[in-house]
Amino acid sequence: MFGKSKLGNICYYVSDIDRTETFYRDVIGLDVQRMDGDGETGGDWLIASTVNGVDLIFFRMESRPGNSPIIVFDIADGGIDDVVSTLAGKGVTIVTPVSHAPGGWSADIADPDGHTISMYQSAEAPRSLRKVA
Repeated sequence: MFGKSKLGNICYYVSDIDRTETFYRDVIGLDVQRMDGDGETGGDWLIASTVNGVDLIFFRMESRPGNSPIIVFDIADGGIDDVVSTLAGKGVTIVTPVSHAPGGWSADIADPDGHTISMYQSAEAPRSLRKVA
């Protein structure tokens, strides 16, 4: 199912968004942009672009071993609802059902060891590709 999907982002949970911005911008040398949070997703967050097109995204949240990073697959063509439904039908554990994310929709599943794998799709793409009869 993900064999033809590119890796879109890697998300990190960090305890201090300002310290993280300074480190990745001034120490590591990445182009870091601060994004305004909205009422549904909380405070400001950061996006740092890499040359290979995989962005690092930083959200302020309790940071502890095991909750970061999270691999995020980009569902560029849409249909995130269909993907999650198909995975659930195959017995995959749905950690977070499709829900609002900055600029779109996301969902999380767990691999057999309990590691989180996330999916993201922009709000412009349709959530379902199935035709309604």
